[in-house]
Amino acid sequence: MKYRKKPVVIEAIQFFDESICILEIQAFMNADLVIDYKEPEHPKLKISTLEGVMVANEGDYIIKGVQGEFYPCKQDIFEKTYEIAN
Repeated sequence: MKYRKKPVVIEAIQFFDESICILEIQAFMNADLVIDYKEPEHPKLKISTLEGVMVANEGDYIIKGVQGEFYPCKQDIFEKTYEIAN
């Protein structure tokens, strides 16, 4: 059988290691953020998800799921899957 994904409007924000962006993500997620700077040129945002801790790299999107959960999505996958809703 074939299935089609139901149309769902989501909220998302893109992660960049810039102070204004980090503040916006913190407000969006209503949580303190954990950013790993072990490789300063490649910061990683750690996100607690329903499946455990996942990592978002710069440019990845943080998606708010239908149950209020958050998870990262690679930029190319996000842009192929979602479009701006009016």
